[in-house]
Amino acid sequence: QVPLVESGGGSVQAGGSLRLSCAASGLRVRSKNMAWFRQTTGNGREGIASIYNRGPNTAYADSVKGRFTISRDDAKNTVYLEMSSLKPEDSGIYFCAAGVVVRSDLLLADHSYNIWGQGTQVTVSE
Repeated sequence: QVPLVESGGGSVQAGGSLRLSCAASGLRVRSKNMAWFRQTTGNGREGIASIYNRGPNTAYADSVKGRFTISRDDAKNTVYLEMSSLKPEDSGIYFCAAGVVVRSDLLLADHSYNIWGQGTQVTVSE
């Protein structure tokens, strides 16, 4: 059983919106720090949004702040990433991750997360 399964990726024009979902099994999203990362062409994996395991507090990369929103539905055991005002540079593979983060400055660091989904492709065209 795959612990994290992403869905909702696709192709959209610049300025459009998408909502990504990350369905968890075998773990409770409310007991983990959950995050979204993306890997773009020519770049490494970038942490873009995280949500604390003890409440609704969130953290975002500057590149997506004000455009993306991470949220968690404990009843559905699912984490979401609402993306709006999408730009071509947002294109990439988006990954969901779960872990236990010991310091707030590590919320968007990939080494803070030890459970990863397989990713979903997002393509934003001009």
